[in-house]
Amino acid sequence: MEIKSIDSEAFVQYGYIVKGHDFSELLEVLVSSTEKPESGVIYAPGDGNLEKLPIAVSIRDNIFGGMPVQIGYCNGSNVTLNSLEYHRGSELIVAADDITLLIAQLQKMRGFTLDTSEVEAFLLPAGSAVLLYETTLHYAPCNAPGNDGFRTIVVLPEATNTEKPDIRYNCGEDRLLWARNKWLIAHPDSPEAKQGAFVGLSGTNIKL
Repeated sequence: MEIKSIDSEAFVQYGYIVKGHDFSELLEVLVSSTEKPESGVIYAPGDGNLEKLPIAVSIRDNIFGGMPVQIGYCNGSNVTLNSLEYHRGSELIVAADDITLLIAQLQKMRGFTLDTSEVEAFLLPAGSAVLLYETTLHYAPCNAPGNDGFRTIVVLPEATNTEKPDIRYNCGEDRLLWARNKWLIAHPDSPEAKQGAFVGLSGTNIKL
């Protein structure tokens, strides 16, 4: 699968590169205070050591316009698509290591299903940051070529990816709600599908 640059025209529909902010201290604390599993990934919606740093104010006020956010991380090793998710709100990703993002347009879904041929891969270099639009389907980062794992900052609207609300099922999209502010479609071969997630991905379960 071709891995494209975030500087390419192909990335414009998914988000933009965030510049003008110094994320170095944020990444230093991430690397020094969080673990990186050799296989699989760990995800923390929010982390107190990261959220108390001065840059957290700029992230909240400048990038998210003053809306309350959580600053967490996703670390580990991953080479498979498995699922795609979306949120009500954009997502900031800051890479401590080179990572590959597997993403697609929400508008490409039909009946809450998507063929994986619609998924594109982009390299996010270490030290860089992107803001993914609300309409960008995404999931856990994947290893970049030659890397055996990663650490990544993930910033989202506050309480995203926490406990799923107890809802009354009124429409088709309700079947996709997997956690708070997290709608997910899984590939039939994925661990998430085996856990009961809505199977909405068809085609090859992409593996890098």
